[in-house]
This record gives sequence, structure tokens and C-alpha cells, in this order.
Amino acid sequence: MDWTMEQINQVIAAGPYRDDWDSLLSHPAPEWFTKAKFGIFIHWGVYSVPAFGSEWYPRNMYLQGSPEFEHHVKTYGPHKDFGYKDFIPLFCAERFDPAAWAELFREAGAQYVVPVAEHHDGFQMYKSDISHWNAAEMGPKRDVLGELSRELAKQGLTLGASSHRAEHWFFLGHGKEFDSDVKEPLQRGDLYWPAMPEGGIDDLFSQPEPDREYLEDWLLRTCELIDSYRPKLLYFDWWIQHRAFKPYLKKLAAYYYNRAEEWGEQVLINYKHDAFLFGTAVVDVERGQFSETKSYPWQTDTAVALNSWCYTEGNCYKQASDILCDLMDIVSKNGNLLLNIGPRADGTIPQEDASILREIGDWLRTNGEAVYGARPWKKFGEGPTQVADGQFSDSVKKEFTPADIRYTVNGDALYAAVLKGDPLGEYHFTLLSELGEDSQFRGLIRSVEVLDSGGSCTWTRDRAALHVRTDAPQGNSPIVFKILMG
Repeated sequence: MDWTMEQINQVIAAGPYRDDWDSLLSHPAPEWFTKAKFGIFIHWGVYSVPAFGSEWYPRNMYLQGSPEFEHHVKTYGPHKDFGYKDFIPLFCAERFDPAAWAELFREAGAQYVVPVAEHHDGFQMYKSDISHWNAAEMGPKRDVLGELSRELAKQGLTLGASSHRAEHWFFLGHGKEFDSDVKEPLQRGDLYWPAMPEGGIDDLFSQPEPDREYLEDWLLRTCELIDSYRPKLLYFDWWIQHRAFKPYLKKLAAYYYNRAEEWGEQVLINYKHDAFLFGTAVVDVERGQFSETKSYPWQTDTAVALNSWCYTEGNCYKQASDILCDLMDIVSKNGNLLLNIGPRADGTIPQEDASILREIGDWLRTNGEAVYGARPWKKFGEGPTQVADGQFSDSVKKEFTPADIRYTVNGDALYAAVLKGDPLGEYHFTLLSELGEDSQFRGLIRSVEVLDSGGSCTWTRDRAALHVRTDAPQGNSPIVFKILMG
């Protein structure tokens, strides 16, 4: 199918959603998303071949004086002889097993999976009629997104997709500053097109701003992705907040929401900063979270590695227990966690990534009722450790204590997750005191149990707190108590 602006406008005109903010404000966040709580993000592409620096290698390899530039010359030779395009034949994905991936994600307890469909490098990880620079025609010569989509469905997992295409406007522009393979003339549809000057990449008014040809191409690619794969979640990286994208974002949302109405599906868009009008899509916080409960659903996206989203040979990994603490903090505040992994270029998932996912899955099998479908309580929690508000804050390890507790509600149960185990197994829930000034619940407590199947607990309650003692194993991951009232 050839996607055209006329066809996009026809879909918008025929559906209930118009391409204006007032109309888009009526689109609700899907129930499946608000219940899912935990998803997997996947950064995998041509940039996984050099496995150096990060997924920004394609930009930085053309940035003279950068570590990536120096590494590239030393390892692969001059850029005029070996450019980014020359990594594509090396991106063979010969060990890519989408069924094994999907099974691992299910074992991890994920409810939805969001592969990167196109990163800033401009190489599509799916079959496309818009550009030949895609994984179905080059490199793996497989429809990566399509194959994974089918296997996820077999495991009962929901498919999302992410587009980072907006930043491609400038991403390879430094290649024009010296003798490299990024040369004019560049034609629409080429891998390197348009390779414009970078300017201030965080400047909403950066010049030259994306022109009509590029913006229409961005919209057509995104609509092709929607129609071909029907993702229930569409994730966008940050640069779409540039002022030039605003009219096209409204068209995109109206098109996507109208298509979903046709298909009888519940869908959402994830965005950062203020790219979309608040309430028309779901807010995403990159590598950070909110310090307080929000009345609206939101999402954190972060990675198992601190230094990169894609696989590199020097990845610095987080501990699964720290990720689980963040998960409980996020869920207690009405959020979801989208956790990224980075497969190798051959399609294998590194042991470190897989081990983290399996440890999370083991914990969720025991404690999942405090997560899946859970809602915030009157207060998200208590304790001395302050969680920084906003993006790019997860590089600082949070030193939680046994007094740091997060609360969620599911059905008729209240769940109290202690983020750090006490060696003696003794915990005091001040917010559940009988008559204390800080009490958030003054009714009767019928029972308290620890969800860990290997432990039991006893409890008392007075004016100061609900006091619980357990012999459950005191590991590094959160310990969850189920409290029944009445």
C-alpha cells in the first residue's frame, strides 16, 4: 500500500477523532495499560554491531574528536571508506529467535513489549514500502517486528512499537563536515537523508527546522507502522516536541485513534516533555520517576544498563532488586515501568539482561497481586528516603531502608511493600496506626500475611503503628505484606 497525505486525511475525516486538541482530549487511556504495570523495551539495530558507546554511535562516529570517532577510525578505517551503512551487512541477526525472546519476556512477568521500530539512525526494523533501508531487505533480511509480533501474541503479550525517527533530521549531519560517506546529493528515502545541521537539539526553535517534505515523510512512516502492525502502544522519543511537528502530531494521533476505533482496539501514545497536549496521550518520564502520586496514568522508561540503551561490550548493569524497588515506587504512584534490554547484533540476549529479567519474573510470580491491576492508596508510602522528581535521576542509587514502604490496593486488599528487608524481620507501618496522628486507616485489620511463600508473620496494632514480624527470607528485593480489612 502507498500511504499518502490524502489517505491520512480521509481516515481522519471519517473517524470520531479530529486532528485538534479538543477532540483528542476525549481519548481515554486504555484499561489494559493501566492494569499491565510492567513492560519490556528493546533497543536493537545496526548500532548493535559496533557495540561501542551507546545507540548514539551513528551520530557520534561522525562527530570529530569524540571517542566514537576515534574508535571508528582505529577499528574500521576512514569514514569515506567505511561509514555507518557498511555495518548493515554485518547486522545478520543469525541467532535471532523471536519465540525464545517472547518466552523470556513472559517469564519476566511483562505484560507488553515495545521494540524500537526505527531509531535515530533511520534503519527500519520492519518491512516497509517507504524505504528500502529496512531489516526485511537488508542486514537480517527478516521482518523483525512482524516475526516478534506473532510470537508475542502466542505468549499473550501486547505489542507496542517505538519511533525515534524525528531525530533523524539531524542525526547524521556531522558526516557532511569532513570527507565521509555522508555526501550530497541525498534523496528522500535514502538512509542518510536529510543529514541536516544539528543546531541546538534541545531547542524548540532550532534551525534549520524540519521542512514539510521531512515532516510528511515522518507522518507517512508512522502511519505505515500503525496499519502494518497494529501496535496497541506507540512510543515517541523526545524531539517531536519541536514546534514544527505540532500539526503533524495532531494528525498522527487522530489517525491512530480512528484506526483503533475501526479495529475495536484500545491504544495509547507515550510522549515526553510537552510534545502532546496534556490529556491527549500518556506522559513518559525517561530514566526517572515522579516523587508523588499522580491522578493520571504515566510511565517510566529506563534500562537494565546505566550507560546505554543498546548492547555494548562495557555495559554497567543495575541490580534486579533495585529495579523492583523502582517498580513498586512507580506503581504506588499510578505509573507503569517500561524496562529496556539490549540484544547483541547476532540476536542473542546477553546473560546479564536475561538474568535480571528472570529474577524480576520470579519475584512477580509471588508478589504480582500487589502490582498487576493495582491502584494507588491514600498515600503512596512512607519512609525517610526521598525519590528525586523527574527525568534522568536513576543514575543515583537510592539507599532504601526497612522504614521505606510503598502501598497499593487491589480488590479488597491493601499491600505494603517494604523496599529494604530488616535483618530481624521487624516492620512498623506508621500510616496504619490505630489512632495515631499519621494514621491513614482507622478501621479494623482482619489479617496480615507475607506473600513470600517461605515465610509467616505475626502482627499487633497500637496507636503508633501496625507492627509486623516475619520469618520470611530477608533478601534484597521488596518484601510484600497483604493486609485485609473489616
